Amino acid sequence: MAQREPTARPSLRVVADTGSCYPDWAAVYADNAIWVYRMIVKRIGNCPDAEDLTAEVFLAALRPLRTTATVAQVRGYLRAVTRSVLAAHWRQSTGCEITSIDDMPDLPSQEVGPAVSSATARQVRRVLASLPDNYRRILDLRFLQGRSINESATHMGVSVANAKVLQHRALRRAAALNDKDQQ
Repeated sequence: MAQREPTARPSLRVVADTGSCYPDWAAVYADNAIWVYRMIVKRIGNCPDAEDLTAEVFLAALRPLRTTATVAQVRGYLRAVTRSVLAAHWRQSTGCEITSIDDMPDLPSQEVGPAVSSATARQVRRVLASLPDNYRRILDLRFLQGRSINESATHMGVSVANAKVLQHRALRRAAALNDKDQQ
């Protein structure tokens, strides 16, 4: 795989514009909500916040966006609005200016199935039960309760840096235990 220079700008991607338009706002939302949500969840890692921010994206796009715009134009505009909403969210939550958000390729629109199977849920419970208490607690707070790293650190009575280290070590240990169980 060819490596790019660190200062090189990402290449632009050509999107086929067939000239087709969305018939109404419901169609715009139905066709784009899933990839907007996935893009946000990948960036912030918190599902409840991602749902709120996805709603903000569509509310922000509602007034200025024409439904007579082509599908490619609508997607491009929604991508730009998503980046702006994410930047505003990070500015508010971190207190610092965000100057660049890397773009993410389009995700195909798919039906979202059940979150986990019962066998997967049993495996998760088995792995969590095998972890030390502090590892199990950080994973529970972060991923099962959907708390931020700051909230989790406060709840556990540790520093944010310590919570990040605990999370990293817990994930590594859980992955190793899961791999061991799979063999």
